[in-house]
Amino acid sequence: MRVAVISPFVDRQHGTERAVTELLDRLASHHDKVHLYAQRAEDLPLRDSQTVEEGGGIHWHRVCIFPGPHIISFLGWIFLNYRARKKDSLNTKTKPDIVFSPGINALDADVIQVHAIFHRLAELQSTIAVTGLRALHRKLYYALLCALERRIYTNPRTTLAAVSQHTADQLALYFGRKDVAVIPVGVNADHFSPAAIAPMREASRQQLKCSSQQLVLLLIGNDWRNKGLQTLLEALARSKDLPLRLMVVGQDQQAPFRAEVQNLGLADRVQFFAPVPDVRIFYAASDALVAPSLEDSFNLPVLEAMACGLPVIVSPRAGISAWLTHLHDSILLSDPENSNELAAAIRQLTTDPSRRATLAANAPLITSKFSWDTHADALRDLMLKALEQKHKNLV
Repeated sequence: MRVAVISPFVDRQHGTERAVTELLDRLASHHDKVHLYAQRAEDLPLRDSQTVEEGGGIHWHRVCIFPGPHIISFLGWIFLNYRARKKDSLNTKTKPDIVFSPGINALDADVIQVHAIFHRLAELQSTIAVTGLRALHRKLYYALLCALERRIYTNPRTTLAAVSQHTADQLALYFGRKDVAVIPVGVNADHFSPAAIAPMREASRQQLKCSSQQLVLLLIGNDWRNKGLQTLLEALARSKDLPLRLMVVGQDQQAPFRAEVQNLGLADRVQFFAPVPDVRIFYAASDALVAPSLEDSFNLPVLEAMACGLPVIVSPRAGISAWLTHLHDSILLSDPENSNELAAAIRQLTTDPSRRATLAANAPLITSKFSWDTHADALRDLMLKALEQKHKNLV
């Protein structure tokens, strides 16, 4: 199968991009001819185009970055990857059997793995008063993505896969698509495991300056308002009698949250970190992961943290919550925006070592059900079905 894969960048440091990287690895192992159109590609075994066409593998077609604000560069990305694909088709006189995209990166994708529903994110944004150019830009960007979702996701010839039933339900609600395959992401159980991070714990806590007396909480992700950071900070403010520390890892505008940290008197308890190549340093140093997200199609860090044997506190609005059991392998919140409930959950973890031990022991048992092999095989089967349907439509 000749597959064109369209993603702005691929690596093993980010959620969606990691899923694409794992998929590409496994398509190559099937000797599929994978042509990746991306602005940046890392952590992949790349080959030249002729080798790929002869025996399969991955060839990277570098797509230029269109300069400007994000909304402009995104539109430029859509145009430039389309032009690159058309140019290659003319030069080689071949076309891909399937065009695959993680999310909206093209208007002509045959199969799309949906990792986020911008209609839902835009609804959440609408509750915020727009102030400043950054907020206005985000609102305009979401409006553009919503328009593209309406055009692309309502097309019955576009095959859709959702990373959770939560996302599949939203595709049915907003776009009337009731034919969506649910294909959850996976986790590398050798890389993310209690045995893998245990030797890293002492050095990681020293490097991140975590006291042995502190119970260290972790939040990972971008768009911190959507990840529930505001509620988490309020919950910490209600828990000042507990020896807590919070590490926030991701990329977002820090100024508003740093100001809130100061207002709540949490300056000595909260620290912000940029993403690093090996995220396990944060899992190794932490005692629990907290994910009170307002909206999350899946939330891969929860899966990784559980695979590492960390207790987790999870929002019911995260897709992964459908696979979890309250007080057996996780603490599931009823309302992720209720700081009192979140503070109570944090207090339970802090003051009840036996509960932490139970959750930590059961968490890896759940994550053993999720593998990148299963994820990639299901997506490849979906591509083959989409290809078969394309052939029928041409007859």
